Amino acid sequence: MFKKEKIKDLHYSVTGLIPADALQAAADEILLEYGKKAKMPGFRTGKIPLSILRQKYNASAYGEAIDKLMNQDLNDYIADKKIRLAGAPKADLAGWEIGKDAEYSLEFDILPTLPAIDLEKYTVTKKVADLPESEVEKSLENLRKSRSIAEKQDEKYTAANGDIAVIDFKGFVGDTAFEGGEAKKHHLTLGSGAFIPGFEDQIIGHKIGDKFDVNVKFPSDYHAENLAGQDARFEVEIHEIRKHILPELNDDLAKEVGQESVDALKAHIRNILTEQYDEAGKRDMRNELLDILADKVKLDLPETLVEQEYAMAKSEFDHSHAHCHDDKCNHKWDEKQERKDAERRVKLGLILAEWGTQNKVEVSRDDLQQAIWAEAARYPDPKQVFEFYNKNQNALAMLRGMLFERKALDAMLTHVKTKEKKVSAEELFKQAAVR
Repeated sequence: MFKKEKIKDLHYSVTGLIPADALQAAADEILLEYGKKAKMPGFRTGKIPLSILRQKYNASAYGEAIDKLMNQDLNDYIADKKIRLAGAPKADLAGWEIGKDAEYSLEFDILPTLPAIDLEKYTVTKKVADLPESEVEKSLENLRKSRSIAEKQDEKYTAANGDIAVIDFKGFVGDTAFEGGEAKKHHLTLGSGAFIPGFEDQIIGHKIGDKFDVNVKFPSDYHAENLAGQDARFEVEIHEIRKHILPELNDDLAKEVGQESVDALKAHIRNILTEQYDEAGKRDMRNELLDILADKVKLDLPETLVEQEYAMAKSEFDHSHAHCHDDKCNHKWDEKQERKDAERRVKLGLILAEWGTQNKVEVSRDDLQQAIWAEAARYPDPKQVFEFYNKNQNALAMLRGMLFERKALDAMLTHVKTKEKKVSAEELFKQAAVR
């Protein structure tokens, strides 16, 4: 056990002593394990004398022995004190030499004890909004568009918004063609906003075979500095115009997406949208409860965790600004505010972790799989997402931690009081997007 201890709030400083003979005995045990596999000229494997092993491996064995015995002392200490470490302890063995007693010190922070939280005395606002039938119709229209076929039109057809125009173009500033301003048989969806403002509008109304100029002005914040704010002229020729032909909204279309009929498809879409409205409202409730917990729950914070959180935020800030070249980079690092934010994140993380553990919140394999599926669906190649998590256990652990906090917070919401507030759909989703 430790012979000295100094405790201030959550910070512990302790001093221990490992007698030289106990240290040598522990090192010898490790050396004998080395000897079972070590190979040396003149000795059979497993038959190397301990004295020879000491000559070659003693320093390494001592290092392992010290770690082992210090950890034993520390584990006995925290078990006796009924405390939990907030992070790896810092060890100091200054002045120790092989063959002598090893006096060492350890410094570490411990996790605080979560006070009782009476959630029933808190009230959060549940924002609710009516789901207009127009949203269902809009989703049905988007479904039809996603299954549309782009059919070639004849020479009499004039290009309209939403059509695909297959064009040649060449850009000039004054009389000089500029680099990157030319393409052949380029497929441009009119109204997509893929080109400079005004370009696509001037294609509308033209027919196959038309050759004409498009005159535009590059935005002042255009990524190519030599073109930013410049007037430009594009020579354009239309080769094809393709119009999106939408499938009819009928039972056959419904069956293509796994529903028996149009009515069943509408009901399915309505259920999905209802869940989205509920989730938007719940995000606001979560944020409000987090604010309450941060304000009302009194909790000492381990400085180790606060420093780690602050350092990680600073590292992310420095990295993002090193690769940033627009006005958003003008944001400066506010040390006082960032440290306050770090303390808030640590505090809420500790509250959710402790409350969740006490109330038997668990993240199941299905929870993880659903979260990975949801993230994979956002990428063109979902397989890469699955491979990333299969190969990166740290990322999987971080995802599990995020899910645990979310489930703990949702479990807390079942204990608080709620009051409903009727809002518009626009306000519901605008508010949910904040933070």
